[in-house]
Amino acid sequence: MENTLYPIKFTPILKDKLWGGTRLREMLGKKASDRAGESWEISGVEGDITIVENGFLAGNNLQELVEVYMGDLVGERIYERFGIEFPLLIKFIDATDFLSIQVHPGDELARERHNMNGKNEMWYIIRSDNGQLIVGFNREIDRGKYLKHLREGTLKEVLNFKDVKKGDIYYIPAGRIHAIGSGVLLAEIQQTSDLTYRIFDWDRVDDAGNPRELHNDLALDAIDFRPQREYRTPCRPILNSTVNAVDSPFFTTSVIRLDRPVEKDYNMIDSFVIYICTEGAAGITYPGGTEQIKKGETVLIPAELKNLAIVPTEPANLLEVYIK
Repeated sequence: MENTLYPIKFTPILKDKLWGGTRLREMLGKKASDRAGESWEISGVEGDITIVENGFLAGNNLQELVEVYMGDLVGERIYERFGIEFPLLIKFIDATDFLSIQVHPGDELARERHNMNGKNEMWYIIRSDNGQLIVGFNREIDRGKYLKHLREGTLKEVLNFKDVKKGDIYYIPAGRIHAIGSGVLLAEIQQTSDLTYRIFDWDRVDDAGNPRELHNDLALDAIDFRPQREYRTPCRPILNSTVNAVDSPFFTTSVIRLDRPVEKDYNMIDSFVIYICTEGAAGITYPGGTEQIKKGETVLIPAELKNLAIVPTEPANLLEVYIK
């Protein structure tokens, strides 16, 4: 039927960055420049709302879909909570240099200051060429010591640098200081928010020769100074199984690695589901047909589609994302 929902693909929004590169084009098949840093796959961010590219809904944007289909698209409980704002932002990021050192406020602080959502996010490493991340602190630190390092230009000494490899997962809760490093290609799942407090940007300037704005006064109240024993999120994928990696109030993410068909039953989930393909290719079979997904693609499964099969056409790796 013409008005029946189906797995939906969107035209990515590509963003050039000072630290961007060519891997979004060369490895993920994006129509991107030599300085592409981000591909916004599914976005309800005002001014950057993604547009449907497949099926009879092609040409409509994500917010229009939520307005028309409401709970059938996103889930009844999610529609009641978020209205027409789609609650997650999905990106691919290619870093050929370190991004700025930054922190995101949580919901309470973000709403108080900016009338916006906070930003909790996670990273899944698709490729690492001797890549690093900065995640949290490498020692006990307090506000006073942090400010001293910031004033003296020695902040790097207390930051936790991590070498990363393909398949590593990092959950970045609001308040955790962080930066993506050079040599890293990753998928990012986050709350719908573009709210970032920039702490240090490696003394870079933009194309006009101007240093980028820093937000250290705002960041101070947002930072969680407590170091963690382990920052990486443990996850051991099992072939042809769905293995949970991140289970937060903001989103749940699992890894599905498969070389044969896997059936999915979402009758117990009142949520849309997002598949992000990081390796291989597969068909998503649903009652109305089959939609293909391959490495570098993202598909939104409407909440009303409860029974699917993922049929790999070659060994595949998918991230499965929804909200509990």
